[in-house]
Amino acid sequence: MSEQQLDLQIQERELVAVALHPDTGIAVATAAGSQFIATTDPMRELQALDASSMPRWVWWDRTTPSQLAATGTTVARCWDVLTVYRLLAGGWQTSVAEAWAWLNGLDPDTIPIMGQLDLLAGAADEGDDPENPLRPDGHLRPEWLAGGWHGSPERLARWASLALQAATEQHVRLGERADPDRARSTAHAESAAELLCAELAFHGLPIDENEAVRIISDAAGPRPRTRAEEEAEQARRDADVLRHLNPPREVNLRNPGEVKSMLRSTGHDLPDTRAWRLEKLRDTDPLIDALLVWRKAERIATTYGYGWLDEHVSGGRLRGEWSSSDGAAGRMTASAGLHNLPAPMRPAVAAGPGYAFVRADLGQIEPRVLAAVSGDPALISATADDDLYQPVAQRLGVERDVAKVAVLGAMYGATTGESAGALRGLQQNYPVAMGLLEQAAEEGRRGSDIFTIGGRRVRMGGGSSPDGDIERAMAAAAARGRYARNALIQGAAAEFFKVWAVIVKQRVHRHDARVVLCLHDELLVHTPTEYAAEVSALVSEAVAEAAYYWSPERDVRFLADVSTIQRWSEAKG
Repeated sequence: MSEQQLDLQIQERELVAVALHPDTGIAVATAAGSQFIATTDPMRELQALDASSMPRWVWWDRTTPSQLAATGTTVARCWDVLTVYRLLAGGWQTSVAEAWAWLNGLDPDTIPIMGQLDLLAGAADEGDDPENPLRPDGHLRPEWLAGGWHGSPERLARWASLALQAATEQHVRLGERADPDRARSTAHAESAAELLCAELAFHGLPIDENEAVRIISDAAGPRPRTRAEEEAEQARRDADVLRHLNPPREVNLRNPGEVKSMLRSTGHDLPDTRAWRLEKLRDTDPLIDALLVWRKAERIATTYGYGWLDEHVSGGRLRGEWSSSDGAAGRMTASAGLHNLPAPMRPAVAAGPGYAFVRADLGQIEPRVLAAVSGDPALISATADDDLYQPVAQRLGVERDVAKVAVLGAMYGATTGESAGALRGLQQNYPVAMGLLEQAAEEGRRGSDIFTIGGRRVRMGGGSSPDGDIERAMAAAAARGRYARNALIQGAAAEFFKVWAVIVKQRVHRHDARVVLCLHDELLVHTPTEYAAEVSALVSEAVAEAAYYWSPERDVRFLADVSTIQRWSEAKG
């Protein structure tokens, strides 16, 4: 711990920027100025400052959360500049350089890159000081972005000051949203979710490696020692399908066109070979049953096989990259199969010795979110039921499953099929909710960006077809409309989920429990078995707490199915 004292006065919840060097110290910036504190343990210094002052720590991007996660350092509040930029500007793939340019009205096409040669400039421009993080044109220096910001105490302090400047401007921009307080609250939750993502990436998802090997072996055979052995096992899997053909012949089962022709030759003339379509015919033909079995085995063998295991699983943990916001409406995403792990692999996701999983799944979250963001009194009333679709069905005079398809279709833009009549009933009985969806769809069709209730911009794009094809332009507009109505609700549901997730993270920490998976509407918490009951209660209570902070309508009921399990495969649904 450093004996040097912080001269700056820090107020609770004040925006305070931080820049860390793991070996030399910590720089802090407030509205009153900046200061560098020399210490060999900057994380401990940060933890002490957080406990004593409880500010909202500002940092540029994932760099700092990754440092915190790697050292087990926690802070109460944070503001991630790059994450808030995604909220303000929309999109996903971006950079600190782009965020700075956008905030300062700079042309993104002129952002400099590392190693770029300006053949016209020759010597450095007058006043072009390399110790200044800003170039004369106002852009951030690429060499600073590449790590030069921690080259000296002075640079760390300047970098923290710029982060504070960016966050302060973002605070102003969020004040221009339709609901400024809610938009700023969303920025807080999104930043906390990005910190959670850094922890998820560092700690990983518990995996029983022996069980994973068993599952892979059942699907793909023993680990091949040579390419020839791998090809022989592939041929064996194919043969289990092709033996049902009469007469036998070679078919490339990895080519959808050839599979479609194969099925046609056996009396199944199908428009495509999607799994749901084949499932309906599974009991009618052993060939189709064998093909569906082959597909599951092939997916494990090729995508979740020995190569996947070697690349992403070590020390009993599956690790991948996490982001708090995808390229659409802001859902959390992950790589390495964390968000796409097939059901046959789920038995391998197992709690460690002396631990259990508390698994929680938000129930019917999107229609409940629709009730909250629209304020439709009839739909709000339906959320009082554990099964929201039952009172909707009664009101519409249809079967429960038809009502469910109609509600989901309204949010996803499906207006035809068996639920079309029920959809008209929705428009009559829930006009406020349906009107909100149609308004979003119309904005999307026009190519206007839409905004979630939390203030996230969802980019639409638009314009006429580049080749002047009117039909193509109309189809594109219709697709934007469907996307907009779904993004409005999916984006809001993602905001609610992240509020819930970060509350759970904070509440269970005292029991040495940790969130290890965030999957759309589902959480897995890894907890010592002795605290499983307490953690389950905290996870359930966090749903109501998240609703209190997030929901614009207090009467909307949100709920979650919570259970304690040892393996992910034990979860219902």
